[in-house]
Amino acid sequence: MNNENLINRYRKSFIFTILTLSIAANFGFAQVVPDLTGVWDGTPRARPVNSETVPWGEDNFPKLNKRAMAYQEVWEEIMAPKYDCQPASSPAIQYDPYHMEVTQWPDRVLFRYEKDDQLRTVYLDGREPTSKDFSLQGFSVGHYKDGALFIKTTNFVFDIGGFDDYNGIPSSSQKVIEEKYWRDGDDLYVTLTVSDPMFLLEPTSYTTRWIPAAPGYKLSAYDCDAESSRAMVRFFPSKY
Repeated sequence: MNNENLINRYRKSFIFTILTLSIAANFGFAQVVPDLTGVWDGTPRARPVNSETVPWGEDNFPKLNKRAMAYQEVWEEIMAPKYDCQPASSPAIQYDPYHMEVTQWPDRVLFRYEKDDQLRTVYLDGREPTSKDFSLQGFSVGHYKDGALFIKTTNFVFDIGGFDDYNGIPSSSQKVIEEKYWRDGDDLYVTLTVSDPMFLLEPTSYTTRWIPAAPGYKLSAYDCDAESSRAMVRFFPSKY
């Protein structure tokens, strides 16, 4: 290990120690705060690529109500908002085969996704969303417990492909995403549970992992071009 790597390692350790002490001081008691900070690799090096059956397979494929099945019946690929550069949202963006960066602060955790250049903020200070806090990525609050980070996200807007555009399943403003992040050795894991009574008969979930990114890796800009992205639909003939 060269001097620069050694310095970076000690710097990260020092920052994480300060973070842990700050959180404990803010909440009045000591908590086991997992070290989630860093750049994480969610490409095929870490897990299978998403598809019509991944991460939603035979055992966890969502049970759809009649409303969702009606939407699914009229769905076709050219309807996907991604062809107009609309970003992916939960529960899909966590499984997209890209890198992400996690930054931990005493009052919040930041998730920056390489896919679609998205930034999620998870507030740890107990605040609640208001009626003005609806967005594509929703409003996320979280807390640490038993060495894990627990997140609850609400206040999503309706999204025609908001559950999974591979299977043509929409999501509504009633969608709720719950996530548990923890470390197992060098790897980062999440169990994600999604509920949406507007379209799902019951909640469903998946578990996946990221591995540490290569040393020095920095997130690449996604740079979606609306014109070239929309041009892709010519490969998907409409059924209407």
